[in-house]
Amino acid sequence: MNTLPAQIVIENVLQCKMRGKVAYQSHFPSSVGLQLIYVKPFDLPSGKGYQRPVDSKRCEDFASYLSKGEDALFTPILLNAASNWEFSYYDRQRPSYGRLFCRGKASLMDGQHRMGGIEKYTRETNSDLNVPFLAFHSLDEDEEVKLFDTINTKAKGIGPSLSKFLRRDSDDISWVATELMVRKESPFYNIGSIIGKRSKGRHVTLQNVYRTLHHLTADYRISSLSKEEKLAVAMTYYDTIRQTFNSEWSDYKGFRLTHIVCLDALSLAGNHVLLKCMPEGKKRIDLTAIQRHVKRLSLDWSSQGPLKYLKGMSGSRTLATDLKEQMLPA
Repeated sequence: MNTLPAQIVIENVLQCKMRGKVAYQSHFPSSVGLQLIYVKPFDLPSGKGYQRPVDSKRCEDFASYLSKGEDALFTPILLNAASNWEFSYYDRQRPSYGRLFCRGKASLMDGQHRMGGIEKYTRETNSDLNVPFLAFHSLDEDEEVKLFDTINTKAKGIGPSLSKFLRRDSDDISWVATELMVRKESPFYNIGSIIGKRSKGRHVTLQNVYRTLHHLTADYRISSLSKEEKLAVAMTYYDTIRQTFNSEWSDYKGFRLTHIVCLDALSLAGNHVLLKCMPEGKKRIDLTAIQRHVKRLSLDWSSQGPLKYLKGMSGSRTLATDLKEQMLPA
């Protein structure tokens, strides 16, 4: 499983120590790397396997990401060379810089789906990529399994809210959602959390606002507006709701108005309202008309009222129908 038909040499390698363990940092062409590594599946007969089956969708997603070109950067894969690689420095004066002689394969501890995506991308594009790596000279099997477990159970992702914040310069809806969070005149300013961590008084996350904005701007006539126009429209719509139901907006425990199921319902209905406020043949929305329609709303938002058991997207759609009929009477 871990033998090579011929020795492979990796140049320009940095040798270092990490917590007493010798490690190597460099890169190799993907065509070479695919020959150099192997995976220990969880059902390995020896009982020392640990890798889950490959998720082909994740590999496809990473291959698609790589197709974006120079912007598609990625982190190093993590390997255990298990004493199959031998380091040799170029110059005695610089003993930590040299080459690796690879006489056997290295176990892939982290990066299975990246390598699967790289393999798919290079095969389909007939190209080669430089793959960065960090390889331990030798970990025993128990150390390898323990490190894999630590990587996949202790590390915590940044979360969807912070991800949207980081994409605000390249995605219009992320930008609008962020602006609704940080502008003092916004109805979400005092109740929103950019990083996605809810706390007392801050119960609406950036991801919540991002999602509900997608409902509000779903029609192409709205989504094609500039991000500044989308912000003005969203600000007017949600702030008019806040002004109309001021007590309900600020009391999360007592009322359901700012619960995501109701915000989504308001946005689904709001999409129809915005289209009604767009004069025929015009590519702009009448903000005053939005206010006029929203002020027609009359609803019991109390937590113990008729909306008490409202849940999920099906609940949002049901409520949206009622809200639409109030704001856009026949």
